Amino acid sequence: MIQTILEQAVEQALPAVELGEPASYIPELGKVDKRQLGVCVRTLDGGRFCAGDAQVRFSIQSISKVISLAAALERCGFETVFSQVGMEPSGDAFNSLVRLETSESCPSNPMINSGAITVDSYLVPVISFEEMLAFTRALCMDEDICLDERVYRSEMSNISRNRAIAYLLENKGVIRSDVERTLEFYVRMCSLSVTAESLAGFGLVLANSGVVPGTGRRLLKAETARVVKTIMLTCGMYDGSGCFAVRVGIPSKSGVGGGILSVADRRMGIGIFGPALDRKGNSVAGVKVLETISARMNLHIFADQA
Repeated sequence: MIQTILEQAVEQALPAVELGEPASYIPELGKVDKRQLGVCVRTLDGGRFCAGDAQVRFSIQSISKVISLAAALERCGFETVFSQVGMEPSGDAFNSLVRLETSESCPSNPMINSGAITVDSYLVPVISFEEMLAFTRALCMDEDICLDERVYRSEMSNISRNRAIAYLLENKGVIRSDVERTLEFYVRMCSLSVTAESLAGFGLVLANSGVVPGTGRRLLKAETARVVKTIMLTCGMYDGSGCFAVRVGIPSKSGVGGGILSVADRRMGIGIFGPALDRKGNSVAGVKVLETISARMNLHIFADQA
């Protein structure tokens, strides 16, 4: 049944790819074929179901913010992480400087660029990129995840806006680590190469409160998983998070590489790849796939479970 739902969801959503475009402001991402679309579901009982381009590798981009947040909560603790980063939806674009320029406030949440750069500034003194790569591979249950050097170089060559955000944060006293090291760490994390199946694996670990199903290996504290999923629900789809929560109702995090990580708590992890983006930076066809899956499988967190 799940396999049929996925195949139908991809088929129905495919025409929507014409409504979006890849993220061309990062030149390497702009080269991706926007007609690709794939989905993978991994269930707590060991099921694995894929449709479309679920094994195609792509750039994780902002979905790495979830990994960094989880690592920071584990290494630095809740109070430290949220001492300089809020927990509220911003209502602005993910790369906006507006609120940082016009108020004394810290970044609104860890899922926008300013918040994620701040979170990475906590991590730079305590964990190496190599350790973060190993952590990512474990969370996603994918040992083939690696740094996409072409995407990394492309993004580092077009980093002016994020550099402006980072130095503004330093000026405000929010970032206290080395700014350039923090930016390099942030871009490396965004440049990891994953698949929809990788993201489904990560979603499965989150759905199981931080434990790898089948092995019993705990990768995250239950409290870390709970905080991460809550932030994903309220802030994970950029400034389209509210509408997405109403229509789909699954904690999710998107990236401008076309990925979406979704968590149906205590049931399954879902990974999406669809590089054609809407104006908010979310996969236009991927969102439609999730709408279908949520409705057909009754996954909305406030759905009637009777």
